[in-house]
Amino acid sequence: MTAWPADEGGLCQARFLTCGALVACVLGVLGAAEPQPVFRGGSDTVRVFATVTDRDGRLVTTLTQDGFEVRDGGTPQPITQFDNTPRPIRLIVMLDVSGSMEGNLPLLRAACAQLFARLRPDDVARVGSFGHEVTISPSFTHDPDALAAALPTAIAPDAPTPLWRAIDEALAAFGDAEDTRKVILVLSDGKDTGQFSFRQRPVSQAENIDRARRDDVMIYAIGMRSRGAQPMQPGLGRGGLQAMMLADMPDPGLARVAEETGGGYIEIRFGQDLGAAFAGVADELHTQYLLGFAPPKRDGKVHDINVRVTKSGLKPRARKSYVAPKT
Repeated sequence: MTAWPADEGGLCQARFLTCGALVACVLGVLGAAEPQPVFRGGSDTVRVFATVTDRDGRLVTTLTQDGFEVRDGGTPQPITQFDNTPRPIRLIVMLDVSGSMEGNLPLLRAACAQLFARLRPDDVARVGSFGHEVTISPSFTHDPDALAAALPTAIAPDAPTPLWRAIDEALAAFGDAEDTRKVILVLSDGKDTGQFSFRQRPVSQAENIDRARRDDVMIYAIGMRSRGAQPMQPGLGRGGLQAMMLADMPDPGLARVAEETGGGYIEIRFGQDLGAAFAGVADELHTQYLLGFAPPKRDGKVHDINVRVTKSGLKPRARKSYVAPKT
């Protein structure tokens, strides 16, 4: 396992993986000394938060505006807004409390404590969980004691994994805060088990991606290997053994959700430090570049975008698309 990219003055211990590349991004904060520019969404500016790493996966935080290129549908766009100072975030942490997570509960609580300790003065967060029910704490807060009090204290051994519904409800929990930086961090060790009942509308991975794109939300995901109290017994034959090996793997769709929304994905294996992964998310979120450009078309359609850097040996990561406003 490679180390999480660290900024040039600090230490981090886990690196986010996306489909085809290592990812990093998510948790900005205002600098206290100077006034920050206001970036409006909608028809004024398309906001893209980008993380840049070198060949060793270390964060690069000293690039200037002319070091970037943003392409909309393959066509370079003038960068009209640029900022590389930490910016405040609104974070929702969603924790899997399905039965297979029973053995992970102490690690989960300790990792969240490391994350909360790294929130900056202008950052706020809510805590949610998903198992038999999807719950999210009632309000955003910076108070680490209030956040800790919202963490789960027990896990039902027969609880399911309503993964996509949990992310959908977290997306809705941001409300109408259009001009804030919105981030979801989801931790899960299993595959989505669908809706609770036939009375609920099913939610898919694709719907999560579409809504996150529309609402300008970045999603980070951490997948864990199951550590349930009852180990799974192998079935008969090669198929049974393969099923056992895959049963404790997190949902493969998590990586794509993270990649498409500009966030990052990592899998934690036995013996690896979950707390360092959570802390690494917080550290990365405070070292991103904000790139703004005017949408070339106001057609209400999905536009593919690509962020590039002019210096060789560096790798940018950012969201893949946005929904253009209508005229």
